[in-house]
Amino acid sequence: MGQAGDKLARLLDAFVELSIPHIEIMAPSDILMALHAIDTNRSVSGVCQGFIGGGIAGEAMLLFNDTSFADLASIMRYEGELDENSECELLMDTTNVLFGACLNGIAEQIDMDFSFGPPMVLGQHQNIKDLFQLDKARWKHALVTEISYSIEGYNINCDLLIVMTENSLELLFKKLDYLLN
Repeated sequence: MGQAGDKLARLLDAFVELSIPHIEIMAPSDILMALHAIDTNRSVSGVCQGFIGGGIAGEAMLLFNDTSFADLASIMRYEGELDENSECELLMDTTNVLFGACLNGIAEQIDMDFSFGPPMVLGQHQNIKDLFQLDKARWKHALVTEISYSIEGYNINCDLLIVMTENSLELLFKKLDYLLN
């Protein structure tokens, strides 16, 4: 998580504030409640990207507070007018930095390689409840890591969630036990 913040700070030449990661095994309904807590009745824009490797699979999601797009365009030195396409481009650029740094850091720590699916915009300027349909999830539990990023001096903030499937947990815990012992 820190590597992702560091890469973002270097890219933007700004100080990136990180929250302490929140890590928990959750059911889909718990994830939905956590997402609603992030929402606070604002619209958000979200991007997700799947990953898989060595028996571990999951999805990374980045949720942006929409009030930050003008500042995000400024700090990314984007000089065009902000419209849906340019906002999507800004989302993807920032997402690639955060996802790549974070997931590659995790893969390196557990001595694995991940393959990544293409990033996908979940939606722009929507309520969180409209972005996700976790009530239709086919899994019972997942390991969820959540961290908030904000840029000092700008109205830029986002929440990064990494969700690892329940089928990945046994192998992941074995890897963690090995690292701790």
